[in-house]
Amino acid sequence: MKTLVKLLLTAIAVIVLGYLLPGVSVTSFLTALVVAVVIALLRLIVKPILIILTLPITILTFGIFLLFINAIIILLAGYFVSGFVVDGIWWALIFSLLLSLFQSLLFALIKEE
Repeated sequence: MKTLVKLLLTAIAVIVLGYLLPGVSVTSFLTALVVAVVIALLRLIVKPILIILTLPITILTFGIFLLFINAIIILLAGYFVSGFVVDGIWWALIFSLLLSLFQSLLFALIKEE
């Protein structure tokens, strides 16, 4: 149940960021929900592979390159989900940072102690 709530909160964050950022567009809430699921799956499957493949550059940049890996995940979600468009790597980077911030704030509301 908690996973479904997190997916719904992520979908809400995607919709809000779609309205706030001019380089990102989301057509509907259903699209945002699909984006939330796709991002979760990409973070689960693709992100560990990318981290291993880019480990030398990640070490050289003291982990800053992980931000670009998150942006690549967002661009991949835009590729797989029609109705979710990200205009470039910089918009994906901004979207990724703001999505992480929104998720932290929203997930803190449902955190059980």
